[in-house]
Amino acid sequence: MELERRDYHVERPLLNQEQLEDLGHWGPVSKTHPWRTWFRCSRARAKSLLIQHVPVLGWLPRYPVREWLLGDLLSGLSVAIMQLPQGLAYALLAGLPPMFGLYSSFYPVFVYFLFGTSRHISVGTFAVMSVMVGGVTESLTADEAFVQSLNTTVDGARVQVAYTLSFLVGLFQVGLGLVHFGFVVTYLSEPLVRSYTTAASVQVLVSQLKYVFGIKLNSHSGPLSVIYTVLEVCAQLPKTVPGTVVTAIVAGVVLVLVKLLNEKLRRRLPLPIPGELLTLIGATAISYGVKLNDRFKVDVVGNITTGLIPPVAPKTELFATLVGNAFAIAVVGFAIAISLGKIFALRHGYRVDSNQELVALGLSNLIGGFFQCFPVSCSMSRSLVQESTGGNTQIAGAVSSLFILLIIVKLGELFRDLPKAVLAAVIIVNLKGMMKQFSDICSLWKANRVDLLIWLVTFVATILLNLDIGLAVSIVFSLLLVVIRMQLPHYSVLGQVPDTDIYRDVAEYSGAKEVPGVKVFRSSATMYFANAELYSDSLKKKCGVDVDRLITQKKKRIKKQEMKIKRMNKAKKSQKQVHQGEELEDVVASNQEDAKPPIMTSLKALGLPQPDFHSLILDLSTVSFVDTVCIKSLKNIFRDFREIEVEVYIAACYSPVVTQLEAGHFFDESITKQHVFASVHDAVTFALHHRKSGPKSPVLATKL
Repeated sequence: MELERRDYHVERPLLNQEQLEDLGHWGPVSKTHPWRTWFRCSRARAKSLLIQHVPVLGWLPRYPVREWLLGDLLSGLSVAIMQLPQGLAYALLAGLPPMFGLYSSFYPVFVYFLFGTSRHISVGTFAVMSVMVGGVTESLTADEAFVQSLNTTVDGARVQVAYTLSFLVGLFQVGLGLVHFGFVVTYLSEPLVRSYTTAASVQVLVSQLKYVFGIKLNSHSGPLSVIYTVLEVCAQLPKTVPGTVVTAIVAGVVLVLVKLLNEKLRRRLPLPIPGELLTLIGATAISYGVKLNDRFKVDVVGNITTGLIPPVAPKTELFATLVGNAFAIAVVGFAIAISLGKIFALRHGYRVDSNQELVALGLSNLIGGFFQCFPVSCSMSRSLVQESTGGNTQIAGAVSSLFILLIIVKLGELFRDLPKAVLAAVIIVNLKGMMKQFSDICSLWKANRVDLLIWLVTFVATILLNLDIGLAVSIVFSLLLVVIRMQLPHYSVLGQVPDTDIYRDVAEYSGAKEVPGVKVFRSSATMYFANAELYSDSLKKKCGVDVDRLITQKKKRIKKQEMKIKRMNKAKKSQKQVHQGEELEDVVASNQEDAKPPIMTSLKALGLPQPDFHSLILDLSTVSFVDTVCIKSLKNIFRDFREIEVEVYIAACYSPVVTQLEAGHFFDESITKQHVFASVHDAVTFALHHRKSGPKSPVLATKL
């Protein structure tokens, strides 16, 4: 029986002159030097690049006005109604005057409309981003020397820190997007992101307690700041302002009732009831009419500047101080945006470019930084509303930004009597979705306890060490778990499913039977420097043979034979010297050397046990790369098993891995490509038909 040879290296035809020029971005090929080509930026190529980096130029000319415009208008209006109170509230969360929340709800949203690829996410202020910004602004401005160095007030210093931070965040995001670093978000697993946002929501809740109770707290930053804040809130409870607590409770109850009503009447209402906007308008009217600030000491927003502000340059002297926080905020903001964007893209059947999303979000923050905005991302609640109310494209985002522009220019000052407790209630009620993520603990306990461990470590680290350090610790921990799991893979001996070329783990599949005389070994993970030694040890253990001990015994017995023969020759030589002359003795000694008995090296001849298999096949289908340690380990496996009279073969090895083996000088006179097979079944068949003959027979070997 002969097997068909399988060739890994397939010859590909070269492109001719016309085919190369048809590609559009290559110039003509030199006849004298066919590989010397130059880049030619044709009109089609330039248009393609422009559309790739400014996506609005691609989809806006083809926009179906009749089918989508009404839905986008209604969706944009609904999102704007939500964005107004959230912008005011999240500015408070970032430690800034409320009007800067309106700026952050306008400029970045319009920039994303031009450069973004997701049609459904609502870019703008977001609780997690705001609390991260607030942690930076409050910690830095707590130092009087820092505020004096900026030659401004505390609020002014916080604004400068916030928009400089936004500039740096945008710079990081644009830079990473241009070098195609969008894949970095893959290192943030879903349990990590959900746990991180849950911990951030707890920090948001704690940060709003001072507005709910109307108390003054010291600024805490760094590790354990949440614990210190909770302890101080407990200590300050006797100083609670009753009017503030009542205001927050009433506003919270109204918001919850309206949300429940929206959920119940979702199918009947064309648009959700704007509970947040109605609450803000009602609370402002009541505050103005009843004089809550004067009579009940309820803190209000105060003056809100109307009109647009001129652009300002970021404070370069703050770059060194903010660079670490900026990178953390950039990664978190992108992770949240791309995760949500991919969910909607999958649901509606279009593609989101992660690198372009990184650039778009970066430009939103970068340009927003010049207009005194703080870093933004996308909001889950607003995105869901944008989708559910008929939004089809980012025109909905443009409509919402224009509505916010109207508020900034004309109507912002109307909210100067708005109680801060109402904004705190808006923030806390909007944390409902993230707080529900605590249910992940139960689901992960049943599904995957390693992911549960990542969830718990991320949550605890973020709560205790703050958002920036907590993120770094959680990423390092999750990557460490990946390394540990790769170091402890599942090793198995494979058996053949009868009458098929399928091989499965004999310990898990009762129908799979080991092929007599052949051991097939497989690891569930790739083999590299960290687990190469464990691979070799597990292989020897699974084979049921103490290879090292057998080799040691073999060497000892061979050495013992050599010593015995040497003593015999020495004794015979001494005997000859006694009875014969020197000349005769030399001849006899010479003949004796020629007649020296051969040294026996086989296990059977040495009286050692022989393995119950003659061939070992290493299934390398899970190996995606090899390093120098892996190559040395494979060579040692070939050497050791040949010492105990077992021939070794490699099966199911991918072509790139074979190339790496060649580069690492794995193949030589003793280990040739005749030992490599395209499949386990090919290797097994070869081993069964060529026992003892070695791999030199070219009939069945796979040629690479």
